Amino acid sequence: MQDNIVEVSDVHFAFGDTKVLQGINLNIPRGKVVAILGASGCGKSTLLRMLGAQQRPDRGVVKVMGETISAMHGDALYTLRKKIGMMLQKGGLFSDMSVFDNIAFPMREHTDLPEELIHDLVLMKLHSVGLRGAHALMPGELSGGMARRVALARAIALDPDLLMYDEPFAGLDPISLNVIASLIRRLNDALGLTSIVVTYDVSESIKVVDYLYFISGGKVVAEGPTEEIKTSDDPFVRQFLDAKADGPVAFHYPGKPIAESLSIAATS
Repeated sequence: MQDNIVEVSDVHFAFGDTKVLQGINLNIPRGKVVAILGASGCGKSTLLRMLGAQQRPDRGVVKVMGETISAMHGDALYTLRKKIGMMLQKGGLFSDMSVFDNIAFPMREHTDLPEELIHDLVLMKLHSVGLRGAHALMPGELSGGMARRVALARAIALDPDLLMYDEPFAGLDPISLNVIASLIRRLNDALGLTSIVVTYDVSESIKVVDYLYFISGGKVVAEGPTEEIKTSDDPFVRQFLDAKADGPVAFHYPGKPIAESLSIAATS
């Protein structure tokens, strides 16, 4: 069995002339909760899409469960994706399906299980996130935190080996945020998963993850176990931990000095 469930080696990717990833290298060990952090637009979600082969690198190799997923197509890719669960940034629930049917959907789509067994499995998944009693509700009747928990139950519907979260804490109130963070840790350990949490929320992720990667400028600029990161004196890490407006990640988007840009300065 591979020690690392994910291996990313010298991955480059660009949207046209805009370089997003410029030589990313990282490994995700089995059984761990790993966070990938960085400012908005640094390429975190792009990297996550590459782990599911929704996007492919311009250069480099992406391996998942020992397979080079960046080169896979057809049935082989389809089979591997069944072992990967994904909790989308905004939940991604089907608005015209009940909570129950949202969870049942991947079971009905990818298995031949009888409805009686699907019924019990759905209720078990919902019970694990504390929402068994909400199975008959529609997505429009859920709070933001409840919708995120339903999305998590759907992500574990097929008992994946790898579970990926795209900004799981975004837009949540403090109570819901703490619930989701605790569920990520608890489900990972209880189900024997490996979890990747892509986020910009260092204060929450650091409470539940085992290892952290920081991305900036298309590269990994810092990494380490949680306890080491907490005491790091790396400028990039400290900017994130201390929520500083300026540092290695600049507050201002690159441009000319303001004096050169103002009309009054140009005519004086």
